[in-house]
Amino acid sequence: MKTPKPAFAVTLDGQDITSKIYSRLVSLTLTESREDAVDELNITIDDSDGRVAIPRKGVKITLQLGWQGSPMVDKGSFVVDEVEHEGAPDMLVLRARSAEMAKQVRTRKDRSFDQKTVADIVGQIAKDNGLTPRVSKSLQDKIIDHIDQTNESDVNFLNRLGKRFDAVATVKKNALLFLPIDEGSNSKGESLPTITLERRDGDKHRYHTASRDTYSGVRAQWHDPNDAKEKSELIGEDDNPKRLRHTYPNQEAAEQAAKAEMNRVKRGKATLQFTLALGRPDITPMMGARFPGIKLPIGEMDWLIVKTTHNLSPQGFTTALEMETRNDREEENTLQTIK
Repeated sequence: MKTPKPAFAVTLDGQDITSKIYSRLVSLTLTESREDAVDELNITIDDSDGRVAIPRKGVKITLQLGWQGSPMVDKGSFVVDEVEHEGAPDMLVLRARSAEMAKQVRTRKDRSFDQKTVADIVGQIAKDNGLTPRVSKSLQDKIIDHIDQTNESDVNFLNRLGKRFDAVATVKKNALLFLPIDEGSNSKGESLPTITLERRDGDKHRYHTASRDTYSGVRAQWHDPNDAKEKSELIGEDDNPKRLRHTYPNQEAAEQAAKAEMNRVKRGKATLQFTLALGRPDITPMMGARFPGIKLPIGEMDWLIVKTTHNLSPQGFTTALEMETRNDREEENTLQTIK
């Protein structure tokens, strides 16, 4: 069977440089993450003959990945923010991050929001940054009594807000997405598919599970203005609860935060790393995944992709997946209010 050959296309400052670097490529690594909203691209080029020019910082790169003979996948635009030249042997290393993340979305700001819905807040931040807001229907009408953004970037602020609802904020193709972690959607608001992979698709895997009694529940404090007392909401059991540091303004906010954190605790109880022998540039974070051919309990679990790392070199093209378990929607938590 003929081994497929990887393919890529790169433009630098609007110029197609694929043919110029094809024979010089040492490695190309694209890392896509769910949590920090920033996709990172590293390209290492052979400059042993000294003929490769060092580009300026701030120049724009576009990337497509795939296999020869098949359509490539557009992986977006990036801005070079680090350049290195090292030797011997002489090599040029370019490091870039998502073009959208080079905008003021990463600039620290100070402001407050009072009696605003999640849709209002995300919409305002999207407008400030020239982005299109995409907010899950399940979160759009959630009311935020008060929240401060203090010396904090918009993307960090939104991810902090997202922790109340077990949601994540990310920027993809000029859209600002604010979605529950297990409700994957793309920049058009379309649901992401769940992929099915077999053991033969991978070079290696690593399954890890932590003790189920690490945390039995989550407790969140809130202030009750009616009787001027501190109360708390407990999700789960009180044997060994995780205590959230923040004091929430009301019972509903505390309950939301405790539920969200309990979901994170559950997902972290089992993780899976899986490296595809043949790279899949179409796979992205927040997709679901199943592995029916791997031994139980791995094969019967539903997985959620947290991070993808695409590695392309003269030796081949692989994709490494990092995953956590999806929440079990049928598993209900016990809510208790403690005075």
